[in-house]
Amino acid sequence: MLYVGVTNDLERRIYEHKKKLYPGYTKKYNLYQLVYYEDTDDIGRAIEREKEIKGWRRAKKVALIETMNPCWKDLTEGWYS
Repeated sequence: MLYVGVTNDLERRIYEHKKKLYPGYTKKYNLYQLVYYEDTDDIGRAIEREKEIKGWRRAKKVALIETMNPCWKDLTEGWYS
C-alpha cells in the first residue's frame, strides 16, 4: 500500500505513524516507512500536490518514488535513535 499525505511537521507525523498512535489508513495497513517526500513552505501548493499524486495510478507513484529512492529505503533511519 502507498499512503500520500500532507503535514506541517514531517518528523512528528512519521513518528505518529510508526508508533500507530492514531487509528486510520496507516495503522490499518501497517504502513511505517517513509520512502519519498517533497518539501515546501506553501501549504496551498502542498495540498494541491497531495491531491495530484493521490489521483495517479500506482505505477506512476512507484516511478516517482524510484526517481529519489530506487531501493525503497526508509528515509527516516536514524531519526528516532
